[in-house]
Amino acid sequence: MPRRFSSKPRLAATRRHFLQGSAAAIAGIALSNCGGVSDVQSSDAGAEPTEDGDAGSAASGASGPLYIYTWADYTDDQLVQRFRDKTGIDVQIDIYDSNETMLAKMQAGGGDNYSVIYPSDYMVTQMIDMGMLTEFDKSRLQGLDQLSPKWESPGYDPDNSHSVPYSWGTTGLIYNSKELSTAPADWTYLWDNKDALSRRMTMLDDVRETLGAVLHSLGYSYNSTDPAELEAAYQRLLELKPALASFKSFGWQDELLGGDLLLAMAFSVEAIPVTLEDDTFQYVIPASGSSVWTDTMVIPTTAPNADAAYEWINFNLNPDVSAETVKRLYFATPNAAAKDMLPEELLSNQDLFPSEELLAKCEGIAPVGDAIELYDRYWTQITSA
Repeated sequence: MPRRFSSKPRLAATRRHFLQGSAAAIAGIALSNCGGVSDVQSSDAGAEPTEDGDAGSAASGASGPLYIYTWADYTDDQLVQRFRDKTGIDVQIDIYDSNETMLAKMQAGGGDNYSVIYPSDYMVTQMIDMGMLTEFDKSRLQGLDQLSPKWESPGYDPDNSHSVPYSWGTTGLIYNSKELSTAPADWTYLWDNKDALSRRMTMLDDVRETLGAVLHSLGYSYNSTDPAELEAAYQRLLELKPALASFKSFGWQDELLGGDLLLAMAFSVEAIPVTLEDDTFQYVIPASGSSVWTDTMVIPTTAPNADAAYEWINFNLNPDVSAETVKRLYFATPNAAAKDMLPEELLSNQDLFPSEELLAKCEGIAPVGDAIELYDRYWTQITSA
């Protein structure tokens, strides 16, 4: 099968990749993505002027650097430098590996210096309910009218009153097509082939994604709050666990490319670069459906530099900026104007932009209220056993 598109892939830094290591590493080691964005990164490096405008032209109200808390690989040096060239605002970036990690830090007061964060859809709802997000002054946002209809008033944040959608994608399975003669068409493939795949497959280290997929495989909602359904999902995942090499949300790429793994549950934004590296590896969204996620840009109520935050959000709403980011980072965009600017090789890629028929079978992850205690209890039992 030919490569899906020709750009050089980037494997080391991914949507859910998190830099781990010593304090020295956290302070200064660069992630190996396009420009080497470190997890604490300044945008001091200069960049050539861009069509977005002259340096400092739009930052009249911003004061001091902009601190951003985001997923790894959601910004790179090129993006940050382009923003600085336009506004004159320096940017510092910290990264997190899960919505729950981000929330815990914000709740503990460790995120008071951040003016922009990137929670996923269900976490936006939760943080709004907790009073942690600023309600936008829509007069200060430019480009909301360019969003695709389904993101004009999403269920997780009606009217985008507290969040701006930044990216979206799916969760599915990536597998070695030379070693596995039959494609994993649906979630049941994991249980039907657990002996052949024993210790050579992984599932995400993510309670909502993995238990959600198991619930879905049983015909239940990703967001079930029924104790009996959650018990059934727990027992089904417990049945599969001996065949799993691990629960892993990042770092599986090298194992898959090296042959240690034959299959991994993965986010589309991580899987696509692997399929570009070697078309032996194929990404599939289970035929019965999966999860579809949206990551957003928000301003926390504790933001010390809301002016710069609005500048950053408006910059990323620019269709040209959004389209170029998609080309480099391989996530789908909710920006209709940006999508219109993408080359056909991206638009026709079913991994990046699945059919509406398939998306109709998918489900967004939503808050589950008090049932999260059951999710967490079962997850702890499974992962610690």
